[in-house]
This record gives sequence, structure tokens and C-alpha cells, in this order.
Amino acid sequence: MNPKVDWYFTEAEKWQQEIKKLRTIILDCNLVEELKWGCPCYTFQKSNIVLIHVFKEYCAVLFFKGALLKDSKGVLIQQTENVQAARQMRFTNVREITKLEKTLKAYIYEAVEAEEAGLKVKLKKTTDYKVPEEFQKKLDKSKKLKTAFEALTPGRQRGYLFYFSQAKQSKTREARIEKCMPQILEGKGLDD
Repeated sequence: MNPKVDWYFTEAEKWQQEIKKLRTIILDCNLVEELKWGCPCYTFQKSNIVLIHVFKEYCAVLFFKGALLKDSKGVLIQQTENVQAARQMRFTNVREITKLEKTLKAYIYEAVEAEEAGLKVKLKKTTDYKVPEEFQKKLDKSKKLKTAFEALTPGRQRGYLFYFSQAKQSKTREARIEKCMPQILEGKGLDD
């Protein structure tokens, strides 16, 4: 147990018993406990394996490369359709955790084996994302914008394309594009 992480388990407003149980199980798998993104993160040879996090409706163990796991028990959940690699195992009480303890440990060991083997989740490329028509028109009209967008990192490009595409109405997509154009021209990502 890492003392720097203790506060997470003692100050949690909800799911305190559940996350303490998860901590015990995960540490029994010989992982190193660290604090990352404000959550207990468990690593193997400095590679992230799992993370404990809490939500209003449940607490969860997030497998960073969960998409690589076989999930023979069908318990892993993809948070949203856009999450490519991570998968969660969700819990709402200690009984569920106790019932799935062997499965959780087996999945953790499988995740460690995948990491040791150097397995990678095949992620979508920027070219796999559809460029909204409204943004394509702006890119076609402005060489400066097109050059600036192409100079962004692939992750920043995907962030913008996803953000623009999520709007249901053309008017909203256009407003988002207009608002983001200065950031793109400055070489910044959506959240910079």
C-alpha cells in the first residue's frame, strides 16, 4: 500500500467499503500502487494495468487495455462507443466484488501477461474519423486553416473531429467550428 494513496480510500464520500475491498484484491496481484489522475492506479513494471475510480452510480476497476482481454465472463464494459482500449468492471456493493474476486484477479493477471507480451490495442487512425461537411468546406476555403489542422497531433485532430461530429444540427457544427478555428490556427488542441 502506498501511503500517498491512502486519502482516496479514507475520504471517499461513497463506495468506501467497495474500493477498500478492490484495493486489497488488486494489491494481492503484486502490482505497484500509485496515484495518477487523482485515482489509485496499479502498475506492472511502470506500465498502467488497472485503475480504481468511483462514479455516482457505481465504482469500477478500469483495465487500460481491457479491449485485449478475452472477457470470458462477459463482465467488462466499454464506457462509451468512443473508448477504444479501456474497459471497466463495475460494482455496486461488496457482495458483487467478493463474488467476482477470482474473475477480477484472473483478468488482472491476463492484463499483466498482455503487457509483458507487448500487446497493443489497435487504435483508430485520424483518417478513420469522418470530417464533417461544414469543416471540410472551411478547410477547402482556407489553406492556412488546412495547414494548421494538419500540423496538429493526430490526437488533437481526432478531438476536434469528434467534437464537431457530435453536434446533431449543421448550425451547431458550424458554431463549434467557428469557435475553434482560432485555437486550431494557434496550434492548440480542443482542451489546451
